[in-house]
Amino acid sequence: MNAGIVGIGKYVPEKILTNHDLEKMMDTSDEWIRTMTGIEERRIASDDIDTSHMAYFAAKKAIEDANINPEEIGLILTATVTPDQPFPSISCMLQEQLAATNAAAMDISAACSGFMYGMVTAKQFIESGVYKYVLVVGAEKLSKITNWEDRNTAVLFGDGAGAVIVGPVSEGRGILSFELGADGSGGKNLYQDQYIYMNGREVFKFAVRQMGESAVNVIEKAGMTKEQVDFLIPHQANIRIMESARQRLELPVEKMSNTIGKYGNTSAASIPISIVDEVASGKIKDDDTVVMVGFGGGLTWGAILLKWGK
Repeated sequence: MNAGIVGIGKYVPEKILTNHDLEKMMDTSDEWIRTMTGIEERRIASDDIDTSHMAYFAAKKAIEDANINPEEIGLILTATVTPDQPFPSISCMLQEQLAATNAAAMDISAACSGFMYGMVTAKQFIESGVYKYVLVVGAEKLSKITNWEDRNTAVLFGDGAGAVIVGPVSEGRGILSFELGADGSGGKNLYQDQYIYMNGREVFKFAVRQMGESAVNVIEKAGMTKEQVDFLIPHQANIRIMESARQRLELPVEKMSNTIGKYGNTSAASIPISIVDEVASGKIKDDDTVVMVGFGGGLTWGAILLKWGK
């Protein structure tokens, strides 16, 4: 039994914070932010919208898109580093709100790689026959842990949620290969004390190397070549990091998802949000070979190669 994506959904807050807005808040400029990061604007959740709310809205859409009943979900996995509170988990809150009465539930803490970790975990449960459907959500309210006086990090992050239903798909489709990894010795370069702290130079070097390597590795593990890749969805962290991964795969610009301009870095939510946008735009079609790759605090990384379609 092959495990793949059978339903998708996303939610982003209504409030848009542009680079020009940030110019009024701190010593920065629209040109600098766009040149260095590729970001033009990001979404910021209001005080009455927390991570669980965004996760719920995205999850509900994914369930509807998959055309399944919530009771059919065997497991809920939410990747987040910004839960509403330490416990109960976002996943347990979703289990109640969605009436997914038969689902086990737990959160995953792997920062921006969390969605990849969730997808790979879902694959194991489905292919072993334990569960038929797994809900995987990436949801973050990074605005609540962003230091709005630190211009190096404040310009980067946004809020949002993306969700997928992982379930059985037809032969030859679904997740064909994956890679997960971690390097705890790099944890000091990207962490949360009260706010997000990032050693930008070190994280950039790590990300450029790891994104490219992991993308190549999953292609090789699937017995494919770079020429067979139809589309790349990198974690939307920084346009220069994303471009390095695209160039490593020798893909034309139009074959890489670029949603960072609209949403900024939404951590675990960035890849599932991008999936929804690119399916809607027609850039991802049935039987396309799609590579997804991310990295995050921990340090962690993950990559997946899948053949799109049910």
